[in-house]
Amino acid sequence: MVKVVRVLILPLALLLSLLMAPAANAITTLPDSMASLGDSITRAADVCCWYGDHPGQSWSTGNNPYDGVNSQYERLVALHPAMAGHEHNDAVSGAKASGLSTQVSAALAQKPAYVTLLIGANDLCTSSTSTMTATGIFTNEVTDALAALHTGLPNARIFVSSIPNIYQLRSVLQGNWVARYVWSTAGICQSMLASTNTAQLRQQVVTREVAFNQILAGACALYNQCRWDGYATYNYQFSASQISTLDYFHPSLSGQAALAQVTWNVSWWGRP
Repeated sequence: MVKVVRVLILPLALLLSLLMAPAANAITTLPDSMASLGDSITRAADVCCWYGDHPGQSWSTGNNPYDGVNSQYERLVALHPAMAGHEHNDAVSGAKASGLSTQVSAALAQKPAYVTLLIGANDLCTSSTSTMTATGIFTNEVTDALAALHTGLPNARIFVSSIPNIYQLRSVLQGNWVARYVWSTAGICQSMLASTNTAQLRQQVVTREVAFNQILAGACALYNQCRWDGYATYNYQFSASQISTLDYFHPSLSGQAALAQVTWNVSWWGRP
């Protein structure tokens, strides 16, 4: 009986390995082009030295070799040199989920083999908690965007990042009077950062962010070609030095570098 079992197990193991091999190879196939969708985080706004967008220093498609940000694009080029020069940053500073349709249209025309998406911070960071994007609207906009990508780019790999923890950002910098002054005078993310906000109001933003991240996860789960980050970005604890000293809100250079590493680790080609 023991000999019979051994004879059966070996062919079965061989069969399983053959069945699983094509799927594994498909997942690890390196892309030859990519596009990034999202908002000012992906545009690397206010990352360093002067105000404005610095897409060359983006965590996703950044291509500046001397900034210390080893973007997903740069990591992919290192693995697959043929990808060099085939990156597109379609993100728009200030964009909400409602702006994804325009960005998706741009990406479809570019026909990338890989797309990253980080959206939702501007749907949370509004003038007050009453003006945050409703969960139903956010759901429709995200699901429509991913459906369009799936239809238009059926073979492309998609990576969806969770939204960084806005409450954690406040916790890190709330003791910094310069940060509080900038938040107030520039009107940055007042739904969370307004000095007059109560703990209850801030909790509303926390709750809405949790809901948005669940929506992003659920929408991504509908497609085999889509990979969710498993809350890696949301769970990452940004330090004060990883936040821009221009606006005390966006990632600094080291923050973009951290975001690139965190997302790469859970991407299609990063560590398991």
